[in-house]
Amino acid sequence: MSANKNSQTERRIIYLVLLIAVALPLIFPIGWKTEVSSYTKMVWDLVENTPDSSVVVFSFDYDPSTITEIQPMAEAMLEHSFSRNQKIIAMALWPQGVQMADQAFSVALKKYPQKKYGVDYVNLGYKVAGIVAIQAMGKSMPEVFPSDQSGIKYEDIPMLKKVKTLKDVAYICSLSSGTPGIKEWVMAARDPLEIPVTGGTTAVSAPGLLPYVNSQKQLYGLLGGLKAASEYETLINKIGSATIKMDAQSVAHILILVFIIIGNIKAFYSKKRSEQ
Repeated sequence: MSANKNSQTERRIIYLVLLIAVALPLIFPIGWKTEVSSYTKMVWDLVENTPDSSVVVFSFDYDPSTITEIQPMAEAMLEHSFSRNQKIIAMALWPQGVQMADQAFSVALKKYPQKKYGVDYVNLGYKVAGIVAIQAMGKSMPEVFPSDQSGIKYEDIPMLKKVKTLKDVAYICSLSSGTPGIKEWVMAARDPLEIPVTGGTTAVSAPGLLPYVNSQKQLYGLLGGLKAASEYETLINKIGSATIKMDAQSVAHILILVFIIIGNIKAFYSKKRSEQ
């Protein structure tokens, strides 16, 4: 009975220590640097090497169910794009992607408050039909988006004066958790129009898209999951939500390993005492 009580007490202590260990990095960020993969570096290189004042497209093709993994990517990439003085067209192939874009802009604009709507960035809103909409954008952007999400006419938005079709943008980034998303942008924009396409997705979806990067060379890198988001934050020297969450995970993993070692040592000495 006493041994059982001791075991329960130890278990409670372990859970409490784990809770504190995970909570502390979330409250007081550590900011550990993450080793950057070649896929993440390719995405960063595309944004970094795109000339100033270029118009680019960010398509928010996800919803709140994957916000934990994809939203940090969106925030970091928008900040990077703003730092390069690029003009950002936001849009969505998913209905709730419009709100995801607004939330990401609200974070990026805290660092770049001088950026003006309609001059430096715009949110054109949601467009139904997926790949058909992308194909239509390759012929005429104003026909697909007569106005932005708030009703301002396409031709009245200063940064869009010279953007008649998708061919007038420097690159496309699809932040996607499914269909329509990255694959549709590759098929309808990268292949026929030869526009550079990059993107980010969830960790579980990334392996299915890597062939587009490796063998087909149709994707300029790929961000996959929270770790890739933290890698991108490392590249832009940002201690963002992805880095903070990865810090908490790392601390938890280290602590679990310590507990395993302590448990094995304790079991070893218990066995030795019983043999004596």
